[in-house]
Amino acid sequence: MGSSYFLIILLLNFLQLLYPCVSLPLCTDSRAPLPQKTPLTFCSYNGTSCCSSSDDKQLKNQFDAMNISDSGCASLVKSILCAKCDQFSADLFSTSSAPRQLPILCNSTTTANSKQTRQVTDDFCSKVWTTCQNVSIMNSPFAASLKGQAPTPVKSNSTKLTDLWQSQDDFCNAFGGAASGVDGTVCFAGEPVTLNTTEPPSPPGGLCLEKIGNGSYLDMAAHPDGSNRAFFSNQQGKIWLATIPEVDSGKVLELDETNPFLDLTDEVHFDTQFGMMGIAFHPKFSQNGRFFASFNCDKQTWPGCAGRCSCNSDVNCDPSKLPSDSGSRPCQYQSVIAEFTVNGTASQPSLAKTASAKEVRRIFTMGLPFTSHHGGQILFGPKDGYLYFMMGDGGGTGDAYNFAQNKKSLLGKIMRFDVDSTPSKLGSISRKVLYTWKLYLLKYVKGSPMQSFWQKSSFNCGPKLEYILV
Repeated sequence: MGSSYFLIILLLNFLQLLYPCVSLPLCTDSRAPLPQKTPLTFCSYNGTSCCSSSDDKQLKNQFDAMNISDSGCASLVKSILCAKCDQFSADLFSTSSAPRQLPILCNSTTTANSKQTRQVTDDFCSKVWTTCQNVSIMNSPFAASLKGQAPTPVKSNSTKLTDLWQSQDDFCNAFGGAASGVDGTVCFAGEPVTLNTTEPPSPPGGLCLEKIGNGSYLDMAAHPDGSNRAFFSNQQGKIWLATIPEVDSGKVLELDETNPFLDLTDEVHFDTQFGMMGIAFHPKFSQNGRFFASFNCDKQTWPGCAGRCSCNSDVNCDPSKLPSDSGSRPCQYQSVIAEFTVNGTASQPSLAKTASAKEVRRIFTMGLPFTSHHGGQILFGPKDGYLYFMMGDGGGTGDAYNFAQNKKSLLGKIMRFDVDSTPSKLGSISRKVLYTWKLYLLKYVKGSPMQSFWQKSSFNCGPKLEYILV
């Protein structure tokens, strides 16, 4: 690390490189549309489609059961049902917000900058109303439990649109929409969606970087007050509060290395593998002054840092049988999360320039079986306010003891801490651990977009491990 240069990528520069949103092929189940080996017999979606032969047959059975006598209305309803097969069906059915039972029906001309072809100038929603308003449809897909809304269809006897909707405006307010170039949305006009161009937009020529400082920093955290300040930490155990210059100002990072915000070098064990691994500031830091540090310590030089060894009877592991690693004994080095505060150092937490090096509370301590693969990053979830801790598999050649795959081991896991309701009298993890496991299967199709990965993997699915220290 030493004299290596430190570059900060200013995200504001990236905004200049963004190009307009455009819809991408994606099915309602979030998989990529696939080429059809055999043509569909009911829906006119051949080539690349979101429907299989089985899906096509189910749609035909659904359509036949509607028993629509008017041929014009039947043709429109068939096209609407088959929109499930469209390669842009995820956008048509708005799966990024609230799932719809029917696609967005084009009800106005295309908006400025829309990437969809002029097919959307056809007011398809009005056409559906005009053609089908007085036609009886068994188990109509347009049936709704309340007028003026479009919730999940309910099974019913033969109904007409006029039985359920008072006017064309009511009907199209519920089912209609327009294509937009702002957010890349598309609408359904009775035929497969086509865009003005199928070629992907040209990627930006590059990303501008502005060098504003030198230093060997391992972690960076924006100041929670939203100012142009940020905290920087190094592996040795120091944290600095710095001011970031305006873009293109030509100024450098304002950071005084002789005056750290917090100095934990006496507690942190530092070498090529160990040190201060991460910092995280409470979402309400500006009000409560709380922040957290993840670091490693050596129990031989600081007995107070010792916690339970991760190689223990719960995971069928005997630390006395583990080999020595680089001259150190098993679980000699510890992984620690501790809470600190700026309270008492300034009139308001957001004005604090220094923090007390005295721990407010020990959140977590665990002995490490080997000297590598121990992770240590900590982050607050942007929505739930929990503190997440990323722990490596513990090292050793190829995780020979299979810690990461062992459900009872804390190694190779992401742990979630509720730092706002943890009991005030805490020991380390050496006391007792109450844990519950949540296992989930994430579907992923090779070549398909992975949208909102952090949100899906960390919040929709939940953490790998939750526990309370008592």
